[in-house]
Amino acid sequence: MKQHQYRITVEHLADANGNPSTYDKPLTFNAGNHDDIFRVVEFVRARGDFSEDQATAFAVGLKLFGETLLENKDHPLFADFRSHFVDFMKHLKKGRAE
Repeated sequence: MKQHQYRITVEHLADANGNPSTYDKPLTFNAGNHDDIFRVVEFVRARGDFSEDQATAFAVGLKLFGETLLENKDHPLFADFRSHFVDFMKHLKKGRAE
């Protein structure tokens, strides 16, 4: 399957108490996705369900998770969840209910 290629970087800024991070370098990894994640982020932001940062985090996380699920659809870990994920994605793609 043809995929868009991404480099994902996560930098820890502070812990839950607001203390500065003790991690000296960010997590960086490459990931492929059948969708253009930037367009998906635009779509989720436009729905208006969440703040811009929340919409971005949600869309990126969803696409990374979804691609892993697609690439491992027969893995037993996803057996009970896959059909629910498909239904969720259909609902999301319909757009925001007013």
